[in-house]
Amino acid sequence: MFTVEGISELVRAIRRENGFPESPFRIDEVRYDPEGDKLFIIAHDRTDKSVVIGNSFVIGKLRERLGVKQVTVYSNLDLEIKRRKLEEAERLVKGTELEFLLPIIEAEKRFPPRKWPEVRGNIKTLVFLSFNAKALLGFAERLNLPHEAVGIRYAFPRLKYEPIETGPAEVFFPDEGKLVALAEDRGAKLVLADFPFGLKAEQGIYLLNPFRLLHIGFFELKYLFGFEMPVIYDKTALIRFVTDLVYEGLMESTDGANLIWRSWKR
Repeated sequence: MFTVEGISELVRAIRRENGFPESPFRIDEVRYDPEGDKLFIIAHDRTDKSVVIGNSFVIGKLRERLGVKQVTVYSNLDLEIKRRKLEEAERLVKGTELEFLLPIIEAEKRFPPRKWPEVRGNIKTLVFLSFNAKALLGFAERLNLPHEAVGIRYAFPRLKYEPIETGPAEVFFPDEGKLVALAEDRGAKLVLADFPFGLKAEQGIYLLNPFRLLHIGFFELKYLFGFEMPVIYDKTALIRFVTDLVYEGLMESTDGANLIWRSWKR
């Protein structure tokens, strides 16, 4: 239905029509997911990816012209980094109580598109509503984890959770010690939050940021689970958090800049 040649020519036409420079680029592969009506473009490297995206303008016009629900561009380097992260994730969960994550890891190795199997995690979970609050809750529900949610009072007014006393910077940098103690009190063995790492264990409690473990970026999470911006947060912590995600390839710089601009504007 979609070909490398056809998409390449359409990108060139959109760039010409809208005054973009004639920059050379190379697309290695195009994958279409009819179930989700999503088109995935695999560019040769990150420079090629930037040309196809065109500051989000070109990719937006491309989606309109093709009449598909979503168009996403990756580079072969992006996917290679993801594969290496997933190999590390596999090593981390093997032989632990989190082996139920292995089918999800295997599915992510075949991404794109994303096709997760049905998984049931039988481990009591505490979800701390940090930056990706909706995605953390969505992940717990998708994996059928028995869970309860806690978070900073008033930070996510449209989400249901139990408020706990903690500082606004912890929306971005959760306090590991505090959450381990809280999990112990409640008999939970797993804590989900926006930790700055994928997975580690503390005092018999697993601390998991599933999106770092699986190397799933902010853009993808918005489409998977939705996004709810916290209304209480620390501005300096927001900048540190966003720049960390951009540096690790988990957020596009344009998304990061928009988040900071919108948040500081409030």
